[in-house]
Amino acid sequence: MSASPSTKEVIETRLQAAFSPSFMQVIDESEEHIGHAGAQGGAGHFAVTLVASQFTGLSLIKRHQMVFAILKDLIPDAIHALKINAREPSEVTSAASHKS
Repeated sequence: MSASPSTKEVIETRLQAAFSPSFMQVIDESEEHIGHAGAQGGAGHFAVTLVASQFTGLSLIKRHQMVFAILKDLIPDAIHALKINAREPSEVTSAASHKS
């Protein structure tokens, strides 16, 4: 019998399916919040970074709404806090080219 996927794995699977991002990183920051009231029920703190063409031309609010729509049923039972960094590919490319 296989173990149930972790919340991090569920987040990754859903975001990959919804956005096919060129870059995705999901970090479970729950350890940093031990003792925090919201973490006592077992819900985690996560930081998500996504680079996807679906975000092109959209406001940050709209991008966050898109991510929340995919994960909303996990909040607040599995996810207590969610940091989102959602970028379009050109934002990452232009940022990298300015560092040289």
